[in-house]
Amino acid sequence: MTTTMTSGTESTNKSASPAEWIAADWGTSHLRVWVMGKGAQVLARLSSDKGMGKLTPTEFEPVLLDLLADYLSDDAVLPVVCCGMAGARQGWVEAPYAAVPCPPPSSETGCKVDVRDPRISVSILPGIKQLEPADVMRGEETQIAGVIAQKPDFAGVICLPGTHTKWVAVKDGIVTGFSTIMSGELFALLGTQSVLRHSVGADGWQQDSFEAAVREVCDDPAAFARVLFSVRAQSLVSDLSPEAARSRLSGLLIGLELAASRTYWSSGDVVIVGADALADAYAAALKLNGIEAQKAEAEELTLNGLKAAYSKGIGTDQ
Repeated sequence: MTTTMTSGTESTNKSASPAEWIAADWGTSHLRVWVMGKGAQVLARLSSDKGMGKLTPTEFEPVLLDLLADYLSDDAVLPVVCCGMAGARQGWVEAPYAAVPCPPPSSETGCKVDVRDPRISVSILPGIKQLEPADVMRGEETQIAGVIAQKPDFAGVICLPGTHTKWVAVKDGIVTGFSTIMSGELFALLGTQSVLRHSVGADGWQQDSFEAAVREVCDDPAAFARVLFSVRAQSLVSDLSPEAARSRLSGLLIGLELAASRTYWSSGDVVIVGADALADAYAAALKLNGIEAQKAEAEELTLNGLKAAYSKGIGTDQ
């Protein structure tokens, strides 16, 4: 059952059991919180639409306190372990990046927040940076920690699809390198602000069109610039449907991404973080290239990564 608490905020599975600590994923647009009990039991899942992008630094603490009101006590300090954009330069407190090669966030790399309310203590996990070639991530490192928690001996690549997709090399619990590719943002820009907007549908999917486009660009990445306008031309002269145009544009971009990231996924051991249509598209594109990727649920991995950080001492000695 879902109970509305405040505007833009909801709670699920509320429990009367005392909270031991709080796991929080504070993104640009939303805040997700898990109230944790003994034995890593989830007592409640709370959410708010007050993401980092809507807040000034002084507003983070009141938002968190409001969300946790039912779980705070004057007799105890509730540790909060937070990942995501709350630790960005524009967020609550900037949590400096850890540099690769490095393990996912641990007690040595958490950034303590100077809070006013004595009922909580807050640590924000840092992102990860790469100096050559220059790259950064913030939030995804906690999902990577979740993969490692489930697969301690994992040696391969973790793909995190999204607006800015990450390809992350992991070995022996260490992030050894990663690459960010802006396919998701390019898809949005091309599909809504370029001439292709007249052809690309807002929804719908045609798998054959997607797979043909993936093959086309994987076989000849340099053809991308030449064939991109074909999405528009085919809709004018060959009756390409809006659904097929949408699928073709996605296939061209993901195919180009796979061509650019081949050194990451060609070894074959790939985990895709996500259980949605985008994750399915990446899995299908990799399968066309002979790779059977595993898929893992993103929210579960985020929580597992926060649990791993807490178990290593984050939030327990503040």
